[in-house]
Amino acid sequence: MSERKDWELYEIFVRARGGLDHKHVGSVHAAGAEMALEHARDLYTRRLEGVSIWVVRSADIVASDPTDSDPFFEPARDKIYRHPTFYNIPDEVETL
Repeated sequence: MSERKDWELYEIFVRARGGLDHKHVGSVHAAGAEMALEHARDLYTRRLEGVSIWVVRSADIVASDPTDSDPFFEPARDKIYRHPTFYNIPDEVETL
């Protein structure tokens, strides 16, 4: 078995029930993806909180820099027609 110092960091996403998005719930260290999946199951779904788990190597995540948010998101600001602000969502709709 690999020494723990060689284990990679994985980000864990859990879907609480069908039809909902996966939500980031935390991180685990593991020697591989299968081990990360088992650790995530044991750690984050002990009380049957999930129906699906995603594990993603932290090193594979590419994210925008929050300090560059204004210039990065500027092109979308002039496209207000892309935002769902022009219609009412019925009260019966729980998740969209």
